[in-house]
Amino acid sequence: MSKRLPLLLRHAMYNLRGGFLIRPLTIALSLGCAGAFLSWLEESFPAVSAWVPTVLFPSHADPQVAQVILAGIAGSIMTVVSIVFAILLMTLTLASMQFSPRIIVSFSRDRVTQWTLGIFLGTFSYCMAALPTARSFPHPFAPVATVLGAMVLALVCVGLLLFFIHHISQAISVNHIVDRIAEETEAMIDEMMPRPHRPARMTDAAPLRPNPSEVPVLSDVSGYIRFIDKRRLVAVAKHYHVSIRVLRRVGHFVPAGIPLIMVSKGNRLPREGAAELLAAFDCGPTRTLQQDVEFGVLQIVDVALKAISPAVNDPTTAITCVDQLSRILIRFASREPPEELLFDPPGIVRASIGWIHFERLLEAAFEQIRMYAKSDVAVSLRLLRALGDIAASTPDPEFRQKLVEQGMLTVAGCAEKLGEVELGELRFRQAALETFAPISQL
Repeated sequence: MSKRLPLLLRHAMYNLRGGFLIRPLTIALSLGCAGAFLSWLEESFPAVSAWVPTVLFPSHADPQVAQVILAGIAGSIMTVVSIVFAILLMTLTLASMQFSPRIIVSFSRDRVTQWTLGIFLGTFSYCMAALPTARSFPHPFAPVATVLGAMVLALVCVGLLLFFIHHISQAISVNHIVDRIAEETEAMIDEMMPRPHRPARMTDAAPLRPNPSEVPVLSDVSGYIRFIDKRRLVAVAKHYHVSIRVLRRVGHFVPAGIPLIMVSKGNRLPREGAAELLAAFDCGPTRTLQQDVEFGVLQIVDVALKAISPAVNDPTTAITCVDQLSRILIRFASREPPEELLFDPPGIVRASIGWIHFERLLEAAFEQIRMYAKSDVAVSLRLLRALGDIAASTPDPEFRQKLVEQGMLTVAGCAEKLGEVELGELRFRQAALETFAPISQL
């Protein structure tokens, strides 16, 4: 258990940012404890309630008023919580059906929704924690300061409900959905790839190759690789004086019993060492945006594909998705990929981990859209413009060559479905894109 503790802590922190469990539950418990503590403090130190205006509570010794107010707020809040949950579930259902089931992850990370649920449930917990202290026996006591706090929370809930309805009406807009996904993906790229990209950078050493001394370490669970703890892998490899080669990258599905790691000089690695290596991998039933750049791209691609399907026929949404995809690719192309070879000490390779490259991310972003948009002039034109924007933003000749090739495939596919009149503007944009090709071939 202690070996997996760092991954469990990271998983908990990720859930704190995303999900309807940890943050709302934390807020609810905090406000519940605040209600219990404030009522106890008021009972232990009566001077606390002396500052409450007598206009609100003419008698500070009448528990019935406090009981009615606290019970009324608690009951009404639970009714409103039911409405909030109904609105939320309806929004998730509509978004899943209209756009893509994958974007539910983005909705669950919405902080406004998390805080709304947390404060509403926290107000209920606050009232329920304070209600037992308002009693008539053995001596009458009314926690008027605590009741005043409950009234303030009730007013906050009213304002928060109005803001939540306004927020949800914007959140289900496709522009806001894909913009939020793109923003989260860019933030993850910045975290994983902080250094600027250097074209023609020389690698420090040759990648690890298969050798006869390698021993496989089989995956003990089935799921998608969501996070790899690089420091733990290097530390374990150094401790046992071995080198490891990770066979699958973040985002890939690994069935249980399939080799996940190859360990050179594997005779040095005991069984507990293999368990330590596996503890560096976080696998689960769904992909996440912890280290998986491709997952953010695929969410937007799903929205675009559904938009240009014959059943929906919404090219404007597909164009919006292409714009956001170009934004992600521009950010990715401007950053240096994570190191695939990890050394400790310098000069000794301890681990080889594969990461997604620009070519694969470009294919994931535009290949399916290109195939399904062959007969859609507007989407194809925006694809070519996006490719030109990405090419103009990067000086890397290899990246530019891949972008030009993608543009050629786009126009060639459209030539199968469109006439010469429609192809005229497409070829014009292709020619503008191909001006980057000579630079890439220098």
